[in-house]
Amino acid sequence: MKEAIRKSTVLIEALPYIKKFFRKIVVIKYGGSAVDEKGIEKSILEDLMFMNYAGMRPILVHGGGPLISKMMKKEGVEPRFINGRRYTDARSINIIDRALRMINKKIVGNLRSMGAESIGLSGKDNSLVRVKKFKADADLGFVGEVTSIDPTVLKKLVEDNIIPVIYPLGIGRDGNTYNVNADDVASEIAVAMKAEKFVLLTNVMGIMKDKKDPSSLYKTLKAVDVTKLIKRGIIDSGMIPKATACVDAIKGGVRKAHILDASLQHALLLEIFTDTGIGTEIVK
Repeated sequence: MKEAIRKSTVLIEALPYIKKFFRKIVVIKYGGSAVDEKGIEKSILEDLMFMNYAGMRPILVHGGGPLISKMMKKEGVEPRFINGRRYTDARSINIIDRALRMINKKIVGNLRSMGAESIGLSGKDNSLVRVKKFKADADLGFVGEVTSIDPTVLKKLVEDNIIPVIYPLGIGRDGNTYNVNADDVASEIAVAMKAEKFVLLTNVMGIMKDKKDPSSLYKTLKAVDVTKLIKRGIIDSGMIPKATACVDAIKGGVRKAHILDASLQHALLLEIFTDTGIGTEIVK
C-alpha cells in the first residue's frame, strides 16, 4: 500500500507540469558514446513516449560519433579531429551519412515498436538544415555551420503527434552535404520551432564549479552567467560548445535550456516533471 501511495504522490507532483507543458515543444539532443548501432537507451525512449502521451511535442536530435569512427576505420579511413571537430572529406561524408542513417533507423524502429509514431529525418531532407562551409584556421573539408532552419516539415509532424528523429547533416548552397555539430543543429531547431525547452543529454551532471565535486552543481544559471563561466575557465573543454548551444537557444527565444546526465535513469522525466530537477537549467 505504501508503494502505491508513493507512486500516486509522484503522479500528483507531475500533474502541474503536464498541464504547463501541454502541446509545448521540447527539443532534445542526445549524443556521445551512448549512441551506437543499437540506437539509444531504452529509458530515454520511454521518457520520449511519456512526454508524447502527456501531450508534449518532443523532437530528438542525435549524433553517433563512435559508430562513425568505427565504420571509417573498417573502410580504411583514419578518423582525424582538428580543434575538436571531425575532418570530413568526400569519402568521410558518405560514411558519416550511412552511419547516422543506420542509428536513426534503429531509434525510429524502437520507438515504433514501443507504440509511438515516429519519423526519421536527415538535416538535408526538405532543406531542413541549411549550412555554409565552416570557417576555421585549418580546412575541415565538408564541415558546415548552420545558416538557417526550415521548420515546415517539423511543424507538420509535431501537430500530427509524430516524434521527429533527426541526424545532423546539412545542405549547402553548392548542393553538397555537410557534417554539422549536433549541439548546434539542435539549438537552432529549438529556436526555429519556438521550443519551450532545449535539453542536452550528456555524460556529466550539468555545469559544476568543481568537476570533481557533485555538490558544486549549478542548479540554475542565467545565460549571461554561463558566458562569464566560460571566460573564467570554469566551463571548459567539451562543455563549452554545449553551454554555448544552450545560451544561443535562450538568446533565440527558447524559455529554458537544460544540461543533464543521460546515464541517470529517466533523466528527462526527473528534470521536467519534478519540483527539484536533477541537472543545470539555464534561463534568460
